[in-house]
Amino acid sequence: MPANHFNAHTEYGIGIGLRIPHYGHILEKKPVVDWFEIISENYMVDGGRPLHVLDQILEQYRVVQHGVSMYFGNAARPNRDHLRRLKRLVKRTGTPWLSDHLCWGSVDGRFTHDLLPMPYSWEAVEWTARNIREVQDTLGIPVAVENVSSYAEFHASEMTEWEFLSEVVERADCGILLDVNNIYVSSKNHVFDPYVYLDAVPTERVAQIHIAGHTKFERYILDTHDHPVLNPVWKLYGHAIQRIGRTATLLEWDDRIPSFDEVHAEALKANRFLPHANTIAA
Repeated sequence: MPANHFNAHTEYGIGIGLRIPHYGHILEKKPVVDWFEIISENYMVDGGRPLHVLDQILEQYRVVQHGVSMYFGNAARPNRDHLRRLKRLVKRTGTPWLSDHLCWGSVDGRFTHDLLPMPYSWEAVEWTARNIREVQDTLGIPVAVENVSSYAEFHASEMTEWEFLSEVVERADCGILLDVNNIYVSSKNHVFDPYVYLDAVPTERVAQIHIAGHTKFERYILDTHDHPVLNPVWKLYGHAIQRIGRTATLLEWDDRIPSFDEVHAEALKANRFLPHANTIAA
């Protein structure tokens, strides 16, 4: 997929996730927000309050869809019923691209409801790229895959995570949703240099960036999305912006959610890095 398929990423600015506790504030106060990210699965329904609220949001704001159950890394092909309902939502929102995770999560119809890490093998590259191409062709819009945070690794891996990501997106001809918090979390859990990871990412493939807070435990770090972004992640974000240029950026805050204004203010801290972005890369 040519990089110009993601031209919108340079002008989408800074967004936040559309979350139920903020529905009332947004609809009443109509705050100035560049865009909202929605979890696709929350709106893949036939009616009810979620779609009623979404339609009101769409009247005033741009929306980008983000999924949590596509499981591109599953050995099985994508579920056709899921794709049918997803395509209906894509037409409703007009999302410029669709993202989901570079992971697996189900076997023989049994779902773990978790984002499980991939074995970084050549065989996995092939079937994952095949699944992404099928989703992209079916939906008719660009797809961006997100690197996940992980807490275990496969002995069968034949390459690093960043090499695996690069191989998959090139063979699938798709984009990347670069989660810099996930890179940091995994780098601490698996002891690698997060800047080596960032410097290996094909910048022309990056459609969007995620930032978020995490929690440190004694022996590992957990991707919790329940408090502000920590300084090491902001530094990684600044480095990413220098390499990639101005890129659509989304703050994730999914647990212990504070007021809308607090979440929005945290997201807008990303503006500190954008004026210094390499505009040529954009």
